[in-house]
Amino acid sequence: MASGSIFTHLMAGILALAGTCACQQGTGVLDWADYRGPSADGHAATASVPLRWSESKNVTFKVRIRGRGWSTPVIGHGRAWLTSARPDGHEMSVHAIDVKTGAVLVDRALLEVEKPAKVNRLNSYASPSPVLDDKHVYLHFGTYGTFCLDAETAEEVWKRTDLRCDHMEGPGSTPILYEDLLVFNVDGADVQYVIALDKATGETRWRTNRSVDLKKFPRDLRKAFSTPLVIEVDGEPRIISSGAEATVGYEPVTGREVWRVRHPGFSMSARPLFSEGVLFLNTGFMRTQIYAVQAAGKGDVTEDNVVWKYRRSVPRMSSGLLVDGRYYMVSDGGIVTCLDPVKGQLIWKKRIGNEHSASPVFAGGRIYFFDREGRATVIDPDSKGKILATNKLASGFMASPAVVGDAFLLRTKTHLYRIENPVGR
Repeated sequence: MASGSIFTHLMAGILALAGTCACQQGTGVLDWADYRGPSADGHAATASVPLRWSESKNVTFKVRIRGRGWSTPVIGHGRAWLTSARPDGHEMSVHAIDVKTGAVLVDRALLEVEKPAKVNRLNSYASPSPVLDDKHVYLHFGTYGTFCLDAETAEEVWKRTDLRCDHMEGPGSTPILYEDLLVFNVDGADVQYVIALDKATGETRWRTNRSVDLKKFPRDLRKAFSTPLVIEVDGEPRIISSGAEATVGYEPVTGREVWRVRHPGFSMSARPLFSEGVLFLNTGFMRTQIYAVQAAGKGDVTEDNVVWKYRRSVPRMSSGLLVDGRYYMVSDGGIVTCLDPVKGQLIWKKRIGNEHSASPVFAGGRIYFFDREGRATVIDPDSKGKILATNKLASGFMASPAVVGDAFLLRTKTHLYRIENPVGR
């Protein structure tokens, strides 16, 4: 449901009531089908998104999203899909918003949970982001359930509620799509594996246990929250998946482990990045580091494939960016670092302040960082981090940004905004 005077002209033509769907014909366009965008790396390079905005400037709509959820909106067929949950975790829901008007097309509960486990104060019960293909939207609530809905009718196609684990801090890892598979990590304190489901039926196609022996580690040090990444190495596809104490390259069709690199750390939530044969991995908690690792090879490649390591002001929450031969990241405490990705050497560092969980985005030649207080800091990556603008919304950012056309879709802790320059500018 909408709020704010800017939205009053949209009330005529609301297409759905809470819990129902009267969806418009799909456009066939997938604008932002993955939580980090079309190339899974935070790039919307050609988008002419605004440099400046506020609660009263460049806001096309502002829609309240009931409940609590940190999932990033995914966008396709003219709709933004996102999830939420009651703060106590007893109910988990799906939402679809018309990206042009802000009309609420879907708002309904999918799950009722009698005894939800505790969640970390910086997490939510709806932190994994959805993922889209041409016909379906896939929704994941970690141990509580995984759903496939028809993207046109919002009707349930299948669900799985049997893939349980002890997250300890709440769910976090987002699924990915590869051909006819839905793949995600299940890295709890009790079990650790990667699983591929048939995306049409939800049936298990393969399940591969983590090969690193974590029994000697305390339970808290066995869990992880990273999202896999599909890359191509020497003409062969690989699913790259970071878990506690190791990152592994899997054969997508079979789930067979091809190689692994060992590294300390657990509870990583950052997603790997890949460029020119090299992976950039975040090791998570416990002396957080960035590892640059050659992606080829077989077996344990730790001794041969690690190119460099970097450990100062490395984020434990947000993912990095690769832009024009530079690696950018923002620490949890608001320090932006620019590295040479070939040598791992510091180029520049700048403090922008506040606390950060959301991953940055590169759009229109600028890098945008979003913090937990609702501030967005815009920098010029070509001028040692010159701050071009600082923008503020009423509530903070935990979800990462999404882009549709030349507009941002920004989810704060309470609302979904469409931010864009006025038509004609």
